[in-house]
Amino acid sequence: MESKELAILSAQAMDQRKGSKITVLKVEDLSTLTDFFVVGTGSNRIQTQALADNIEDVLSKAGGIRPNRIEGLQEGRWILMDYGQVIIHIFQEDERNFYNLERLWADAPALPMEEIFPDRDPEEMDE
Repeated sequence: MESKELAILSAQAMDQRKGSKITVLKVEDLSTLTDFFVVGTGSNRIQTQALADNIEDVLSKAGGIRPNRIEGLQEGRWILMDYGQVIIHIFQEDERNFYNLERLWADAPALPMEEIFPDRDPEEMDE
């Protein structure tokens, strides 16, 4: 699976469990670490853990794709899922505001929401 497809599928899996403020940043031209960051927010520990679990399930079913590692799952305030070519960040609101990855990676273009969620009415999409 190509990295862009993996990133979009991860974002869609996050959306299935009501993750909010989902963003896919293309960092491949800015970093040798990874191609894409997928960033989303959960309202509490239980939801951030559910988002991570669903991403893991969806990617596993999509082709046996397993994370290289997962950090922060137990506490659930900032969960990092490393899939090599895609790194997923799941935050609770306070942590997302504090770390503000979109500001840190301001030069990274975000994929258009219409590309991530092609079947969704544009008026229903998160900011």
